[in-house]
This record gives sequence, C-alpha cells and structure tokens, in this order.
Amino acid sequence: MATDGAIAAFGRDVRRLRPNVVIGGVEGLAERDWPGSQLCIGEAVIQLDSLRSRCHMTTIDPDTLQVNPDVLRDIVRRFGNKLALNADVARAGLIRVGDAVSLVSTATYPRPSSAASLDCTR
Repeated sequence: MATDGAIAAFGRDVRRLRPNVVIGGVEGLAERDWPGSQLCIGEAVIQLDSLRSRCHMTTIDPDTLQVNPDVLRDIVRRFGNKLALNADVARAGLIRVGDAVSLVSTATYPRPSSAASLDCTR
C-alpha cells in the first residue's frame, strides 16, 4: 500500500514499489504516521502494520530491466529504507478505483479483535 504523496517524494516510477493499492490525495509522507491504524476502503478494512522495507527489486527498471543500484541507495538515504506500507486485510470486501478512504486511528478507535464490527461511517 502506498500514497501518492510518498510516490511523489520517491520521484520515480511507482511500478518500482509494486503497491497493490495507491491512496490519492495524501500530502507528503503522511503515511509514515499510519502504522497501527486501519483504512476503510469501500467494503474493506485494511490493517496498516508497518512501514515497508525496500529490496533489490526497486533497482530494476520495469521497462528495460536495467539495474540501477542508486535507486535503493537513495531510498536508504532519504527514507531509512522504508517506503510505503505493509498491510493486511482485516475485513474482506469489494474496493473500487475512486472509493473514499478513511483513516481510522487505533488511538481513537481501538482495534477490534475482529474488524467485522468496525463502523467505517464514523
């Protein structure tokens, strides 16, 4: 999972990060404060676990397959080798491009043992 703000800060082709979901409308590196929170997207609840450590795959150009080790060096230097988010599905559900996304802090809404009871309309 990644945000458009983090992708902009990265400044390279998003495909190098290989996110399953990109959240739009997020300023800068706000996602760095999200681990431990949940996202309500469509019918789904996504548990945000931690910032994602990056690996050699980011150095491979998705079009040419050329390897550029400077890409990973830059991620290490500027982002402490952590960019985007590790996430788990807490409650399965349909999500669509353009669905509203709500960030639910577990500080204000403690994580339920089952996300089935999470009210995403709050």
